[in-house]
Amino acid sequence: MKRIATPVIVGAAQYTQARKALPALDPLGLMATASRLAIEDTGVGQQMTRGIDTVCVVNLFTWIYGNAPESLCEKLGIQATSLNYGPIGGNTPQMLVNHYCRAIANGECQAVLITGAEAVYGLNRALGGKVPFDWPEQESQPFLKDHPTAVNFDVLLRAGDGLESETLEGYRYPLNDVEEAYDLYLPHFMYPFFETALRAAAQESVEEHRTRLGKLCHDLCAVAAGNPYAWSRSLLSGSDITRPAEQNRMIVYPYTKFMMANINVDLAAGVILTSEEMAATLGIKRSRWVYPLGGADFRNVWHVSQRPCLMDSPALTEAARLALEQADLSMDDIGAFDVYSCFPSAVEIARQSLGLAADDHRAISLTGGLPYFGGPGNNYSLHAIAAMTDKIRSNPKLKAMITANGWYNSKQSVGVYGATSPGNRWEYRDDSSVQREIERQELPLPVEKAGGPLTIEAYMIRHDAAGAPERGTVIGRLTDGRRALADIDASPKDLDLMEKTEMVGKTGIVSYVPEGGKNMITVTAIV
Repeated sequence: MKRIATPVIVGAAQYTQARKALPALDPLGLMATASRLAIEDTGVGQQMTRGIDTVCVVNLFTWIYGNAPESLCEKLGIQATSLNYGPIGGNTPQMLVNHYCRAIANGECQAVLITGAEAVYGLNRALGGKVPFDWPEQESQPFLKDHPTAVNFDVLLRAGDGLESETLEGYRYPLNDVEEAYDLYLPHFMYPFFETALRAAAQESVEEHRTRLGKLCHDLCAVAAGNPYAWSRSLLSGSDITRPAEQNRMIVYPYTKFMMANINVDLAAGVILTSEEMAATLGIKRSRWVYPLGGADFRNVWHVSQRPCLMDSPALTEAARLALEQADLSMDDIGAFDVYSCFPSAVEIARQSLGLAADDHRAISLTGGLPYFGGPGNNYSLHAIAAMTDKIRSNPKLKAMITANGWYNSKQSVGVYGATSPGNRWEYRDDSSVQREIERQELPLPVEKAGGPLTIEAYMIRHDAAGAPERGTVIGRLTDGRRALADIDASPKDLDLMEKTEMVGKTGIVSYVPEGGKNMITVTAIV
């Protein structure tokens, strides 16, 4: 019978670059710093460096290198035999932990360094001439080095996505053709749909909803205020967060700037996994060991407009169920969570999918969340895993759960952690039947050229750089039950009115406009 090893986290570290740092390190420099700290955290230094045979870098937005894992190994003196680069998605750090736990268990590798970083703040400083720009030449995006304006997240995401489409087998673009026609690529154009659907389902008024979101965000902000690694440690009130203001303009209704993930940060993290046997051989103290007890990864119906429900996550429900089953635990055994928090609706959907009541006393963030701790691209959840490692070391009885979310509630990865060696093994498990059942719920493509009554299921309103409403889009159902998308034919004044009342559940008349290639719904029909 094949011997199954038990994987364990033995090193974890975070690094936050000072806002006025000189030099301003590039992502590779930040990763090297965090990785050295993670190696030091094991307590065995160079022995750990020599033992690492696998290095994986979480997908980077800020700067694209020819071979980031190889360059990192050169900086650290690691002689790895396996170098890997992760895909785009906030789920990636937890997905990688799950993957490498199974690889270690099955003898495919002996010690793994997972690391990632973003340095958008530092890049903006360099582009603005505030610090010397001595970062290495890029593999792509060379125009950024001489670009005179601040880095645009749209540019970074599309560049990274384009590179992934060229290099990753099985790559899948996040939008269908209909969604693409309505320019819904950026995450902050999708999550507001979920938010307005959630508000309507809760039968809240606009003001009640704003107040509730203010409390949710304030609670996250309070955690960040006490976290020495957080990018922002200012304690904001719920009203500070939800009310539009000069420094907090409405970006996409119902979200202000302070309610959204902040990628304008310089953050890095590193985590080291190995087996119990190697940890003992290296002499790593058992008080440093934290066990991944269970994990699972699933995708929701891939395209948002083809999901039967806009405000749930079967992928998260199933991933949590199987992770807990593997760990031989129940949700009641979990003492702390880090729920992915790129937008409030991500937290709300996670709570519902996990069965957590709104008044559940357990912490839902170990860091302070992506808007306040910081949202370093795809790497946020590696910070959550590092924070969880510290928390369990200081409280060995604690069991914790990490949930990690990619794209638009599209990919979900879950990990359960504790200080006690698990009874269940990290063997390869066939979850394909569960994935097929989730995907079986997929709806047909939305109607491209729609006509007639359309009942609104969700809506969002984009604002311009001055904070004024400029474009609204709805997702709805035609009388025959088919989905359709439509832009709202309305003036800024009428769009502003839509932000003060509930539009979900209202019916308007939709028609296709060939000149723009989109459906339009008239404001007079729905206000």
